[in-house]
Amino acid sequence: MTYDYKEVVPYLLHWFDRNARILAWRENPKPYYVWVSEIMLQQTRVEAVKGYFDRFVTELPDIKSLAQAEEERLLKLWEGLGYYNRVRNLQKAAKIILKEYEGEMPASYERLLTLPGIGVYTAGAISSIAFGIPVPAIDGNVLRVMKRIAGSFDDITKESVKKELWQDIVKIMPKDRPGDFNQSLMELGAMVCLPNGKPLCDQCPVMHLCKAFHDDITQQLPVKPAKKERRKEDRTILLLEYQNRYAIHKRMEKGLLAGLWELPGIENKLSAMELSMTLKDWGLATEQMNSLGDAKHIFSHVEWNMIGYHVILKELPLQYSSDNSIVWADTSELIDFYSVPNAFRAFTKDIKQKKN
Repeated sequence: MTYDYKEVVPYLLHWFDRNARILAWRENPKPYYVWVSEIMLQQTRVEAVKGYFDRFVTELPDIKSLAQAEEERLLKLWEGLGYYNRVRNLQKAAKIILKEYEGEMPASYERLLTLPGIGVYTAGAISSIAFGIPVPAIDGNVLRVMKRIAGSFDDITKESVKKELWQDIVKIMPKDRPGDFNQSLMELGAMVCLPNGKPLCDQCPVMHLCKAFHDDITQQLPVKPAKKERRKEDRTILLLEYQNRYAIHKRMEKGLLAGLWELPGIENKLSAMELSMTLKDWGLATEQMNSLGDAKHIFSHVEWNMIGYHVILKELPLQYSSDNSIVWADTSELIDFYSVPNAFRAFTKDIKQKKN
């Protein structure tokens, strides 16, 4: 379905000039800031990212410091944002930039695409916002906005639909303000043309040009297939304590939460009695055991339904003290040094409260 989008351009830019949120990476859109913010924003809302961004660029203010950061510190700075492979790819790309581009991000859409973790959208955002290159940056917000304006029932998950929209935006993109134009579409999608619930059409600068508004089909668009139901897994999570230290275990280097530290766990949800028997089989003598209650954590394709127990050990058998995959961390190390994913937050919150 074709739609001539060129009329929307001045209205969007005018609206953006007056309504754009003040953000650190907008106020100072140097390539490094734009890059870091865009990677952080891929699965997280702007308001949540602000604090993470400030902390990250304060500690790692440039590409060189990012490339040289120790992995444990890098992961700790990313803790809470999830999708840890993204920050690992940030560092991989930083090392390449340091080696091949003398620490300066390449001002080329094509070269940006060759860097780890930078796809079509991110390359478009960096190119247009940081370097003024007229390249689209099409994310979910932009797809939703543009397909509503066009009143289009195209399936936005199809690559052919994304490519066609990319070409449509190239035709109308203002050469003097490509970054602002891309951001105006993103901002409209985040603030007005909302994904869930009713869009705020009365606040939209292009309402008069929007076919979805005129045909009263805004909530039917955009079209995308229903998500597959997440696989559900039951787990028992253990906060094992011995002499004021807590056991954390490093996950395998592949798969979910690859290479990250976790609280030890057992498949299936065990009752207190079942857990007592299991710990006995493991050769662990318990001094005290308390339930930490139930918790749920949702990943992209998996849902963990968990029950947690705080287990204080009487003694630590040799095989547990010498196991290299297990670290016994004190409170400060657990909170300030090791990166433990949000999935376990419900079972570590009491420790953090004690420290504070």
